[in-house]
Amino acid sequence: MITADTKATAFSLAQTHKTDVGSPQAQASVLTTRIKEITKHLKVNKHDHMARRGLIQMVARRKKLLKYLEAKDFEAYKATVAKLGLRK
Repeated sequence: MITADTKATAFSLAQTHKTDVGSPQAQASVLTTRIKEITKHLKVNKHDHMARRGLIQMVARRKKLLKYLEAKDFEAYKATVAKLGLRK
């Protein structure tokens, strides 16, 4: 579970304006933060299958958001992927 400060930092990385929390860029940023945290958790707790299932769902949701962003605004997609340190 990420803290409110961590979530605010993740939003600030990819916001299009000050109060933006719903754009695909902002949502993908928060998902990336959550994915990194759960990945660290799973390295310690290898048998936490519910966390693994949640991780797989989050990765799929982020993939869908980025696919949508790529189709709608390719420049924003490239910028978001670069900011988040993701690979295509």
